[in-house]
Amino acid sequence: MNKLKPIIEFCISNLASGSQKAREVLEKDPNLDIVEYGCLGYCGKCFDSLFALVNGDVVVGGTPEQLVDNIYQYLEENPMF
Repeated sequence: MNKLKPIIEFCISNLASGSQKAREVLEKDPNLDIVEYGCLGYCGKCFDSLFALVNGDVVVGGTPEQLVDNIYQYLEENPMF
């Protein structure tokens, strides 16, 4: 039985703005699905901060490390089942 993995979506412009480091850390976690898009349509957030969509919800961070911490905290507080 396949367990659904949380989906972490990154915007390519936000990766260029600094979230690439967060993505590299998260990609090492086999329990996450990492997806990259050209644009996620959150241009205001993208301009202001590092962000990713976690199961469809926006999670932000001031630094790549903070973004990773906030993503894991979000996953802890919002279990998929």
